[in-house]
Amino acid sequence: MIPQKLEKGDTIGVIAPSDPITEKSMIDINNSIKLLEGNGYKIKMGRYALNNEYGYSASPETKAKDINEMFADENIKMIFCATGGFNSNATFDYIDYDLIKNNPKIICGFSDSTSILNAIHEKTGLVTFHGPTFKSLTSWETDYAFKEVIKRFEIKSLELGTSDDKYVTINEGKCTGKLVGGNLSLLSRMVCGKYSINFKDKILFMEDLGYESPEGMISNYLYYMKQNGVFDQVVGIWVGNYETENNIALEDILMQVLENEYNLPIIKSNNFGHTDKKTVIPIGTMAKIDTTELTKIQLLENCVK
Repeated sequence: MIPQKLEKGDTIGVIAPSDPITEKSMIDINNSIKLLEGNGYKIKMGRYALNNEYGYSASPETKAKDINEMFADENIKMIFCATGGFNSNATFDYIDYDLIKNNPKIICGFSDSTSILNAIHEKTGLVTFHGPTFKSLTSWETDYAFKEVIKRFEIKSLELGTSDDKYVTINEGKCTGKLVGGNLSLLSRMVCGKYSINFKDKILFMEDLGYESPEGMISNYLYYMKQNGVFDQVVGIWVGNYETENNIALEDILMQVLENEYNLPIIKSNNFGHTDKKTVIPIGTMAKIDTTELTKIQLLENCVK
């Protein structure tokens, strides 16, 4: 199930399912409002987007109410998660998944949004989008993320990133499968349980933030996924941005964990993650990895209509 594309004049909703929008964050939020309004879109903030009942977060109920209301509002054509954080999974039990099935629309974010994007896709079949948060449209130094949003949602381009983006082969091979993924620390918590991800025959993409997830923690996440059969199920892996002071790459840790036990095509690029380059990756869309190609991953089907 794919959502409708954006048209000039459409209204974009903004929700805060992770950390609350702080006074400091409002500088970037307001800049993003100006950017999108200047490009012909209308912005509607969620009714509870500025709530912070707990002092570190809004309550799960109010955050979920914003999600449900945005999907129910026929005037909203796209939903942006405002910013990242730590506990968007608190909303899971309060989201109306049947409502979302009956009102499919674009929802986009990254980092902590990984939880909501994958949960909604698993429960509804709706293609969701790992891309910039609303704040990150203007909080980084370049307009790369904004251009990727317009390219994916308005122009309906299937290009992942730009022709200047570099792809590196970590392990050779070819595969096709639907994309799932996002922030590694969040993905590892969705391996089992009520809101687990179905990794069977999927292409797994992953990234993480070095200062929050040091190398030992990355190893922990990956071993947990290995011990629970994730790498027995996926058909390929796409590694994104990850930077630490020790310059140990995520793909190096991954290969240590895999220990040559899996013959999976694995590629690396720096065009998604906690970096200014944030291509928009559709979760639930068929893609192809071919390490013999210059652009080693390609979308195979439309993700908006």
